[in-house]
Amino acid sequence: MATTIANLTTKADGSMEGVFATLRVNAPITLIPNTNKSREDAPDYRIVNKRTGFEIGAGWHRISQRSGEEYLSVKLEAPSMGVIFGFLAPPRGGL
Repeated sequence: MATTIANLTTKADGSMEGVFATLRVNAPITLIPNTNKSREDAPDYRIVNKRTGFEIGAGWHRISQRSGEEYLSVKLEAPSMGVIFGFLAPPRGGL
C-alpha cells in the first residue's frame, strides 16, 4: 500500500513544488532539475527545503521493469526523519 507524503505541481521550467508532510515534518519543497550532471548516475533532480534552502534529497528518472512506464525514484534524508525512499506518480485517476 502506498502512502502519499507530498503533493507536487510541475512548473514551466521543469521544476516541481509542493509540500512534504509526515507526522514529524511539514516542509515546502522544490525539485530542481539537475542540468549540470557530472556523471551518468548523478541525480536528475535535487530536492530542496524551500524554508531553509537545504538540500534534503534527490530524484532519478527510472523505467518500470513491469509496466515500462517512466517514474521518478526519490531519496529524502534529514536528521529529524532519517531516510525515506519513494517514487513520484500521478494521482489516481490521472492528472
